[in-house]
This record gives sequence, structure tokens and C-alpha cells, in this order.
Amino acid sequence: MKEGQEGILRVDKPVGPTSHDMVGRVRRVLKTRRVGHTGTLDPFASGLLLICVGPATRLSQLLTGMSKTYEAEALLGIRTDTDDCEGVVVSQREGADDLQLGEVEAALSAFRGRILQTPPPYSAKKVGGEAAYLKARRGEAVELAPVEVEIEELELVEWSPPHLRFRTRCSSGTYIRALARDLGEALGVGAHLTALRRTAIGPHSVEGAIPGDSLDDPQTLAGAWLPVRAALGHLPCVDVEEPAVTALCRGQAVPDPRGSDGGMEGPVAIFHAGELVALGETQEGRLLPRKVLAPC
Repeated sequence: MKEGQEGILRVDKPVGPTSHDMVGRVRRVLKTRRVGHTGTLDPFASGLLLICVGPATRLSQLLTGMSKTYEAEALLGIRTDTDDCEGVVVSQREGADDLQLGEVEAALSAFRGRILQTPPPYSAKKVGGEAAYLKARRGEAVELAPVEVEIEELELVEWSPPHLRFRTRCSSGTYIRALARDLGEALGVGAHLTALRRTAIGPHSVEGAIPGDSLDDPQTLAGAWLPVRAALGHLPCVDVEEPAVTALCRGQAVPDPRGSDGGMEGPVAIFHAGELVALGETQEGRLLPRKVLAPC
């Protein structure tokens, strides 16, 4: 897998376009259809998108599951039907201006760790085989089951009643809109999200990402590619010799060059001469190919 016109592109999505819009821009600039992103950002949100190009689209599932880091702003006292600033106001309650800092910090602490979260009705979650937001737009009642998510970090950045800013790192699948909504309910006044910026996906920061409106600049574009090995840094990486590449391409297991005690059993990225050969797993001192990416 070559770097340059194929690989993983870090894009800083601006407020306004959808994640799909950004994929379309990359397709037009690079003149390829094989483009996909690794985690949707709502139009009102900005921040990091990891966009996979060419053969790297086969890595998107591995990258989608990484934790996400966000900086967010919420307005207490007002609920909307979408749980964000793009929705219609459905309720307003008094008391947000009277909340004390200690009350807000105590409410935030209850959301740290593993929690059950009910996704917003305006979400891509499927209900009867159809996206929930499509039903919600038609005015149909949408009931979504709570799902377990993990809030790894959650800290108050600024409290200026009735506005608050917070930073969070959370598991994939967490809705920050729902987090703002539930925080407002815990405080007894309701809330909705007013701004959202994704600053990191796993270890990959938005710093160094290409601004979404600079995709036509070849020089800026060239500096925004993420090396595949770095992108898969959350997995153990193993280097193999050429004979092993041939066997892996045939779907055959090969000895783990690290030896039987060289690494924990589980997922692994397999490289040869700096290029990704396959995704596999280690088992009893062997490397088993699960997804071959090298041309064979």
C-alpha cells in the first residue's frame, strides 16, 4: 500500500458540510471512487475525519472503533428535538442560571465510566431496518434501546451559566448530543448541544490535518497523509520476510518471527518492507491472515 494517493488522509472538517460531502471532495480531488470515512460528524460539528483512500478503505472498520476526543459546548435550560442546535425547541425550564459550579461538576462525575446511553431519535441507528432519523422526520415515534458506552474522560472546561464547555474522550458510538441532553436532565433543567469539535481519533490528533477547504492545494494535501503503520499503531505490528508474504497471500499461517512468546494472542498488523501485507491474528506462535491487503 503506497503513501501519497492511497492511504489515510487526515481532514479537518469545517462546520457546514456533511462527512459525506468531505468524502465527495476527496474523490474529486484524487479522482478515485475508493474513498470512505471512519466516523460521521454532524454538519454543525467540526474536526478530525480520517478518510481512507484506495486499498486503505479496507482498514476503515479498524479505525472506526477507536476512542474519540471532543470539545463541546451546551446550553442548559432548553431542550430540542434533535438534542442539538439544529433542532426545534421542545421545552424550556427555569433554574439554569442558578446552578452552582459544584452541582455541575457533581453531575458530570456521574457520567464517567461505563454508562447506558439512549441514542437521539435523530440518529442513524436502525429501527425496523430504517434509520431512526428518517422516521423522526416523518413525525413517527422513535424508541431506541439504551446501549452501553464508555466515557473515558469528562472534564468541565468553562462554566458560564447557562452555558458550559466540556472535554470528553469516549468510546466509539457515543453520542455527545445525548451526553449534553442527559447532563441537562440530571441537573433538572434540560440542555442541548450548541457546538462540537472532534480533536482526536485514538492517538491521532486534528493537528496536522488538512483544512477541508484546502484539499485542492497539492502541497498541503501531501503533508496530511497518515502513514499506515502509524494509523494502526493501536495494534501490534510484525515484520515478515518475503517467503512469508507468499504464504500469507495464499491464506496460509506462518510462524510468528517473534517466537511463541513474542506477543499476546489477538489482532496484529503484518508488514513487509514497510508495506502492509495483511491483518491477522497471533495464535500459538503463528500468524494467521484474516484480511490480505498486499497485491498477490
